[in-house]
Amino acid sequence: MTIRLAVNEPRWLAHVQSVAKATPGLVPVVKGNGYGFRRWNLMPLAGQLSNEVAVGTVFEARDIPSNVTPLVLTPTLTAPPKNLPLNTVLTVSSPHHVVALNSAGWSGEVIVKLQSSVMRYGVEKSMLQPLLSDIENARLTVRGYAIHPPLEGDAASHLKDITTWLDILDARLPIYVSHLDTASYAKLRATYPDRDFRMRLGTPLWHGDKSMMQLSADIVDHHPIEAGMRAGYRQVKVDGPGEIVLVGCGTAHGVLLLPDGRSPFHYQRQRLNVLEPPHMHTSMLIVSRGRPIPSVGEWIDVQQPMTRVQVDLLQWMK
Repeated sequence: MTIRLAVNEPRWLAHVQSVAKATPGLVPVVKGNGYGFRRWNLMPLAGQLSNEVAVGTVFEARDIPSNVTPLVLTPTLTAPPKNLPLNTVLTVSSPHHVVALNSAGWSGEVIVKLQSSVMRYGVEKSMLQPLLSDIENARLTVRGYAIHPPLEGDAASHLKDITTWLDILDARLPIYVSHLDTASYAKLRATYPDRDFRMRLGTPLWHGDKSMMQLSADIVDHHPIEAGMRAGYRQVKVDGPGEIVLVGCGTAHGVLLLPDGRSPFHYQRQRLNVLEPPHMHTSMLIVSRGRPIPSVGEWIDVQQPMTRVQVDLLQWMK
């Protein structure tokens, strides 16, 4: 049982190189499941695009090539792993984060996360100077600042999240930004040419045109079922005759029902109904008698966010 991501390698590489060329100050983001590609597959390419690569947590920094500086996006309250590269740059946004690093004996560089309209991690303006004092007292070195605008909203509001901070920041330090479109980022750099802005990119860099990728899973088995019978972990009662179809992927791969409750599986451009929600490594489908049924060993399309899926097989197509 397998879930597979097939990628048109020449088209994908061309897209990645095009985005990198058009993004001055690019910082590739390689976090979580590696956007469906697995982190260790993206790291070598990310290291060719920039001498800085952003990861999600301190536990993800171990995959980065030795000649690249890891930037950890999420603050940590636990002691950094002992095998964390010494050039790793951690993120802080509150005194708690500084205390945690100081208690763990960490003495490297940090990025100060600034509050945006997301209202997630980020120090408020009134607390910036006290935080900087805490950082200095802990003998940490500030590498730069980071601002994380939301996904929703227009370009003007995203830029405002960033520019509202500029008057009180050390102009000598870089500012790491994200969630700006190409035009907004170009406008920001043109309006403030003396500032060092760096763009963290994940999804727009690695995904691009989804037509160059296909997520699919294999059919492991199927068998007939009659009206009134029950099947599945939850013993669902079947309304009419049909076929139980077993797909080789489930929650262990990050495959879930769509947000509206629909099935994520497609065959011959038709959505296949699930008998019950996916479970671990297998999903059970119900196909009414008379409708096309995928054969054992055949692959069907899976509709899922690539930032969540853990694929078994990554297949590069020429």
